[in-house]
Order: sequence, then structure tokens, then C-alpha cells
Amino acid sequence: MSTSLIDDASFRPFHKKMFALTAGGQFLDGYLLSIVGVVVLGMSTDLGMSASQEGLIGASALVGLFVGGLIFGRVTDRIGRQLLFTLHFVVIAAASIASMFVNDPTLMVALRFVIGIALGADYAIGSALLSEWLPTAQRGRVMGMLIMAWFVGATAAYVVGYALINLVDAEAWRWALGSAAIPAVVFIIARIGTPESPRWLVSRGRVEEAQAVLTRVYGEEATPEAVESLVTQETAHGLGFAEVFRGDYLKRTAFVGLFWLLQIVPLFAIYSFGPTILSAFGMSGSSDSIIGSALISLLFLVGCVPALRLIDTLGRRPLIVWSFALMVIPLAILGLAPTAPVAVVLACFCAYALFSGGPSILEFIYPTELFPTEIRATAVGVGTAISRIGAAIGTYLLPIGLDRIGAGPTMLIMAGITLLGFAVCLTLAPETRGRRLADACSVTSTVTKSPVQPAGSVAH
Repeated sequence: MSTSLIDDASFRPFHKKMFALTAGGQFLDGYLLSIVGVVVLGMSTDLGMSASQEGLIGASALVGLFVGGLIFGRVTDRIGRQLLFTLHFVVIAAASIASMFVNDPTLMVALRFVIGIALGADYAIGSALLSEWLPTAQRGRVMGMLIMAWFVGATAAYVVGYALINLVDAEAWRWALGSAAIPAVVFIIARIGTPESPRWLVSRGRVEEAQAVLTRVYGEEATPEAVESLVTQETAHGLGFAEVFRGDYLKRTAFVGLFWLLQIVPLFAIYSFGPTILSAFGMSGSSDSIIGSALISLLFLVGCVPALRLIDTLGRRPLIVWSFALMVIPLAILGLAPTAPVAVVLACFCAYALFSGGPSILEFIYPTELFPTEIRATAVGVGTAISRIGAAIGTYLLPIGLDRIGAGPTMLIMAGITLLGFAVCLTLAPETRGRRLADACSVTSTVTKSPVQPAGSVAH
């Protein structure tokens, strides 16, 4: 096999910087979506919101993610990754500041929707750009680490929210929502000057620009022969938006969208309304429920650590199948024993958080590996859109479900959704471990399904 400049490159400081810049978007996503759960009770009291309006506040950003992913995924494939990599953060900063001055629930819904559009755009832009720069040996691990930034952001939101509620008290929710503008501005500055994806440039016939970008990053290693090899890999085939819904790509789109949706519906509902859920299980104190949510958030982060190793030892397919199977158990226990002691409730939520590490890290790995450069951001955007519209429905209905049918039946519904995710992965999940990006996304290559092995075993 011939050497590929990007796929076979050593992992260097440039790649670490690209990861950090891309992870900034996930940090903000976790922060912005979680901070609402921390302050929704105080905001609801001050603005006189009903349970339905609370649900709309949580769901509006997810609907925005649907719109942003669907539109800007395709725009990114058409005009490039680098141009949009910074601009949408300006929108996030402005909307976060505006949220501090809202006195009408309808306006808050509108601002959260705008924030969601910008976050949806970042999903498609950042993941496509980063994956197209990463060497094969590190691609799975580094792409998987993106979701860890989401959990770091979510945990930070709980810490900031807890501090503001205890320090400011009155209308602390305004300062909490506005605080997202600070990291947004930091990443606006940091992302300025990020290089364009050479894979995308080549796919658009802009070979000289690709040569210049590769020389900037790899120096003398960016020989004409290396560039020619990239040209061979990234030859354009005229693929457009409709291609993700045709033939073999349709099957891949269905898999990515469904596994992402069926994992995210329970996860986002728990994240958006963690304090409310824990209150329904008997942790009535506001501070207690926020501390409990922060603990769960940290364990979501911890659960990603063993999964990052298993994607390159156990493999992508066994990891996602076994993870979904194990995630069903704690949700079922919560559903069947809603009056269990607080320690049992927390243990179940923590177990769910730990088991969710596999699907979480694969959210960005699978869509970027299964689709070619011409439609990679489009595919990530479509996957984001499918998952977030389902998550929006789940998040909207969750507070209503807690209010009308109680915590037990609501958790049983979540367990059923997760069980369906297991069935989808068992049927459709492919194995892409160790493949170069061009090989993994090719529909002409044979993508072998590895056998599903017990969790903890290692594929040799």
C-alpha cells in the first residue's frame, strides 16, 4: 500500500491544536444545553412558565440543532470548512448575552433556537474539518475525545450554575445563561487563521491551494508525489445532498441517524432536566439535585475513557452493540423501582452514564468515517438533524411525562428507546477500525462486521 501524507503522518502539535479548537464547539454545546437544566426551576418561577413552556425552552435549542446541522452541513461541503469555522460563534456569544435581559418565555425560546442553529452548524463544520486532518492511527481516539469536551462543558455548567445560585440567588439564571458568551469569545479569537481542509480543496479541484496548505503544516514532507496521492484518493464524483439518501449511503445514513437519535433522546432529556428528574426521585433540594447532576455528568465523562481504548482493540461494532445492551439495565431498574432509595437512584444514573461512553464517542467517528469528503459534512449534518429532532421531542415531553405519568413510567419509556437502539446497532453497525479515511468511506470496499464479543474482551 502506498504512503499517504495525511493518513500516515505522525501525530504532531498541529493535530493537538486542531482537536482543541474543534473541542471548543463541543464544550460550548455541553455548556449551553446543560446550563438550562440547572436554572430552569428559577427561570420558570421568575417568568411564570408552565411545564409545557419549560419543555419548549429545553427543546428549542435542539430544534435549532436540527436546522443548523441540516442546512450548514451542506453549505460546508459546498463552500468549505474554514470560512464557517469561526463565524457561528459570534451568533452564540450575542444570543447568550441577549438571554440575560429576557422577560418573556417566547423570546427565550427564540434565542435558544438561534443558539441551536449555530451549534448544529459547528457539529458539521468542526467534525468534518478535524477528521480530514487526522492520521489513521489516531483518528478514532481523537474524534472520540470530542464528546468528552461536551461532558466537560456540561460539568462546567453545573459548577457555574451551582455557584451562581448560591452567590447571586435572585435571577442567577440570567448570569448563568450569559456566562456562555465568555468561552464563545475565547474560541472566536483562537479559531482565526485555521487552515482549510486539503481533502476538501482537492475534491473541489483546488490542488495548488491544497499544496500550499499541506506545505504550511507538513513542510518538506508535502512533496508533489504526496499531493498527487491525495488527489487520487479525493477524486470528486459529483455527489450531492441527495446522495446520502441513495443506495449504500442510505443504509449508512439510517444507521448513523438512528443510533444517534436513540442514544441522544434519553441522554439529552437527562442532561436538560437532570435536577428536575432527581427531584422527582426524592432529591428535592435544589442544591442536592444540582450536585447529583454534576456527579452524573462527570461519570458520563469517565465512561468515555475505557471506550476510547476499546474502539481500537474491541472495535467500533462490538463496542456500540454491547454499550446499548448495558444502558438498558439501569433505566429499566429506575422505571420498575421509582421509590428506591436515593443511593440506588444515583447508582442507576451513574451506571447509565458509564455505559453510554461507547455510543457517545462514536457519534463523531462513524459519520465522518462512513461518508466521502464531498458529502462528509452533509452526512454529519443529517445525522445531527435526525438525532436532534428526536431529542427535541423527548426533551419537550420529559417534564410533561414526569408531571402526568410519574418518574417510573417515564424511565421505562427511556429504557424502551435504548433497547430499540440496541436492535438497530446489532442489525446495521459496520466495522471501520484501522481503515484509511478514503477506504472506510468507500461503498465499493467491503466493510466487514466483526463478531460481537463480550464487553471487556479484546479482538486480535
